[in-house]
Amino acid sequence: MALLHRASIVPTKLEAINAWLPQQPWALDAGEVETLGAFRFDDPAGEVGVETFLVRDAAGGVLQVPLTFRGAPLPDGERWLVTTMEHTVLGPRWVYDGCGDPAYVATLAATIADAAGEAREVVRQDDGTEVERDPSARASGTGGAAPLADTALDVGRALGEEAVTDVDGWTLVRVGGATLGVSRHPAAAPADPPAGVLTGHAGEATGPLLLATLTR
Repeated sequence: MALLHRASIVPTKLEAINAWLPQQPWALDAGEVETLGAFRFDDPAGEVGVETFLVRDAAGGVLQVPLTFRGAPLPDGERWLVTTMEHTVLGPRWVYDGCGDPAYVATLAATIADAAGEAREVVRQDDGTEVERDPSARASGTGGAAPLADTALDVGRALGEEAVTDVDGWTLVRVGGATLGVSRHPAAAPADPPAGVLTGHAGEATGPLLLATLTR
């Protein structure tokens, strides 16, 4: 379950994405983007927000932007820092490219391997009550892939640059003998998706997309 708060954040998530994208080799021509939808994964430790955005670029294409939100800097994470923001409930937040953050890598791999889906979203109201809401995007793993070993990641430290590469619109993350592929320009998913992938959609705005793969 992802516990959310009624709060203001500065800069907004979309403002942060639009400021960061022009510096990425896979988004040089993206222009101003708009949010189509987003889904979250559960961090088992309950410390890190893990949220993936599906956005539309100026040319009408879809980009995938996974981000993590932390209450303190991620050690060795400067390379992956997107921005810092102020949250009126949680205070300062450090926002990272998920592909360099072990919290995102671990939850993505587990979602694929376990044939799981996005987290439930529950919003805590000002009076302390909690209300569940529907995510604006959905994701589901197909299973059939070996999960990452518990020792594959140092969960307290960012991934090194040597573990993360950008190739032809994909970000490849190599850890523990496995490779996670994150499609930055997700294409339509096959009607019968194979094992070891993550598919998702932002409703009619995108249709089913192939978002990620897990291979060995």
